[in-house]
Amino acid sequence: MAPEGSGGGGGRCSKSETDTGFLGFRPTSVDPALRRRRRGPRNKKRGWRRLAQEPLGLEVDQFLEDVRLQERTSGGLVSEAPDEKLFFVDTGSKRKELDKKRTRSQKRSLLLKKPLRVDLILENTSKVPAPKDVLAHQIPNARKLKRKEQLWEKLAKQGELPRDVRRAQARLLNPPKTKAKPGPQDTVERPFYDLWAKDNPLEQPLAGQDTFFLEQTKKKGVKRPPHLHIKPSQVPAVEVTPAGASYNPSFEDHQTLLLAAHEVELQRQKEAEKLERQLALPASEQPATQESAFQEMCQGLLEESDGEEEPGEGPDTVPEAGGKQTEGAETSPTPVRLAAMEKKTEQQRRREKAAQKMRVQQAQERAARLRHQELFRLRGIKAQVARRLAELARRREQRRVQRLAEADRPRRLGRLKYQAPDVDVQLSSELADSLRTLKPEGNILRDRFKSFQKRNMIEPRERAKFKRKYKVKLVEKRAFREIQ
Repeated sequence: MAPEGSGGGGGRCSKSETDTGFLGFRPTSVDPALRRRRRGPRNKKRGWRRLAQEPLGLEVDQFLEDVRLQERTSGGLVSEAPDEKLFFVDTGSKRKELDKKRTRSQKRSLLLKKPLRVDLILENTSKVPAPKDVLAHQIPNARKLKRKEQLWEKLAKQGELPRDVRRAQARLLNPPKTKAKPGPQDTVERPFYDLWAKDNPLEQPLAGQDTFFLEQTKKKGVKRPPHLHIKPSQVPAVEVTPAGASYNPSFEDHQTLLLAAHEVELQRQKEAEKLERQLALPASEQPATQESAFQEMCQGLLEESDGEEEPGEGPDTVPEAGGKQTEGAETSPTPVRLAAMEKKTEQQRRREKAAQKMRVQQAQERAARLRHQELFRLRGIKAQVARRLAELARRREQRRVQRLAEADRPRRLGRLKYQAPDVDVQLSSELADSLRTLKPEGNILRDRFKSFQKRNMIEPRERAKFKRKYKVKLVEKRAFREIQ
């Protein structure tokens, strides 16, 4: 027997050596009798397969399958079945004689009574009884009801009956009086009242109550705001289609509808052409080429050597002249600044104060003179006010007319504008001869949706574009990976 190896990879032996029961020729081979049994995980699918492939597992599976087959076919184990169920006594060919004695009509009736093959296939051939439905036999509060029955049996022996039995007996002894149905004369004598009037009999118990009490007790409804009674648009809910959209229109009506659809298409074509003109390249410019684009990108990056000047030639003379000018500019404001900083005399201050007082007095006199002159301008001021009021009235009327004109138009409720739907029209060659061959035009759901937008009930919308903000990452779960 060779000793076990203690190297990194020398302790392992090949699969062929482990499968056979013989000792290998390698120095690292291990005796199969001394090799420890490999224990893998039993809760994984790999462990199930390993256990099922062992001889003991195969024998257990075969035994259990045989037991299940016997239970399905014979209703139990064959070894436990009695002899009368397994064997029968052959008494001869009585059945053959009976078949010979039967007439054709008797055989036909037997064939009709025999179930079909299709029904036999669908029948349950298993002898295993169905499991008992425990929930079907359970009664809710069974123990409580049982104790109650035992209690009333005990009380019945003492002469005391349950409450419902006592009530039934009392009802039999004293039957309720039948109420007479109101006749027509009683209906006439009943006073009439207005259900919606404030002084109706139903609201008399609530008269004089506090408003807060009525609101808290739900006896007074919530006041609806006045704008809920105003329609957002005067457009009718269902607009009548033109006569040219009928299934059998007249020639004039159909041509009128075709003209309206043609004008809509012309307007769309004009808008498309206008957009193309605005986006087109002007005639004075040339389209950009690859070379011109490259030159534009290189502007300012490359410097030419011809325009460079040597240092010390031209720029040296300029700062000298500039320096002289700056010196003169710095020396000239010096006396002015010194003169401004001199202190004023008392006489100068009095003169300035008197001049300021004189200017204020003159401004007051001028304002008083203007107010006095306005008294003689009352007629002109009245005419000016009248003209202003007339202008305001004219603008108010203009806004009212414009508001009435825009009442039927859809307003801008969102970021999108309302777009009128396409005109449902058929060409002259598409008109059907009969209702059987008529093709439906339009969509009721789309028509109602556009009607809501036109009546300012909802804002114009467009279909949302689905755009994923993140990249989809596929991850394989650990349980799935272990099964594979």
